[in-house]
Amino acid sequence: MSGAARAGPARLAALALLTCSLWPTRADNASQEYYTALINVTVQEPGRGTPLTFRIDRGRYGLDSPKAEVRGQVLAPLPIHGVADHLGCDPQTRFFVPPNIKQWIALLQRGNCTFKEKISRAAFHNAVAVVIYNNKSKEEPVTMTHPGTGDIIAVMITELRGKDILSYLEKNISVQMTIAVGTRMPPKNFSRGSLVFVSISFIVLMIISSAWLIFYFIQKIRYTNARDRNQRRLGDAAKKAISKLTTRTVKKGDKETDPDFDHCAVCIESYKQNDVVRILPCKHVFHKTCVDPWLSEHCTCPMCKLNILKALGIVPNLPCTDNVAFDMERLTRTQAVNRRSALGDLASDSSLGLEPLRTSGISPLPQDGELTPRTGEINIAVTR
Repeated sequence: MSGAARAGPARLAALALLTCSLWPTRADNASQEYYTALINVTVQEPGRGTPLTFRIDRGRYGLDSPKAEVRGQVLAPLPIHGVADHLGCDPQTRFFVPPNIKQWIALLQRGNCTFKEKISRAAFHNAVAVVIYNNKSKEEPVTMTHPGTGDIIAVMITELRGKDILSYLEKNISVQMTIAVGTRMPPKNFSRGSLVFVSISFIVLMIISSAWLIFYFIQKIRYTNARDRNQRRLGDAAKKAISKLTTRTVKKGDKETDPDFDHCAVCIESYKQNDVVRILPCKHVFHKTCVDPWLSEHCTCPMCKLNILKALGIVPNLPCTDNVAFDMERLTRTQAVNRRSALGDLASDSSLGLEPLRTSGISPLPQDGELTPRTGEINIAVTR
């Protein structure tokens, strides 16, 4: 479980880096700043006293175009070999400029070549501005990029408005146009494509994160349940082992009451008359109320770490917490309460004596001669 817990954040971090590497590095039109163009068109039809005027509000200046006002007559390219030229991409593109016209504006359709080529070709013929209308009826004008076109003004309008103007020019009707700078539009944070990309990436990350969290908590629950089962099994086995251990009551004149005799290694107190002691298979002796809590949790001798479960043959393959440090403070906190309850039991039952160690299912213990007492240890042989 710990390995999965460490690997989960690493996988998420790697996925986040992958997402960042896939992020679009090229800014699109929706994320660029642009200026709107306010265009007024005046149409002077023959035989009509009052000229027709209309306004185009959805024009947009090119990114590399000067943001300035301009006025002039609108002209379309001349036909090439009898075929109408609306694109202005052919090297043979020409414009007929009447002698009395000082400033004129070229009207071209988007497509077939770059914006720079169209604008440069119109500038070569001395146009002061180029109006390019879109080639898709449902698409809004875009911010054109045309570096290196100089001071010529470039504006894009919709296809509908562009074809309206072109229809008058094809009838040889004079069309005047005035282009003025409109509103500065700040860049948008996200285009529609970027928003979709971010949404999909977020959903993928959420799904992966949720799956990892579910896996993590399932593993944690399984680990906790297994640990609790082992602890319960160990506790039950420890209780069974404690019930098989020998106890005796210290009487007057026993060597344990001698002032020079070693103290209990758990509570560091001397043995007194009527104290109940517990004798472990390793021959180490402790106060019953001191050592029982330790054995219930660790099932090992506090001094030599002997596994009493294995020594008594109860659960030979169940490991004990042999590497746990001896917790003197925790045991001494419970010692006083347990001792008072034990003394109360002694007062009610004065016939408590030696309890022989049961031999059924017990592994053979070392002989007395095979044990070498350590410094500070008490070895007591129990005989019937």
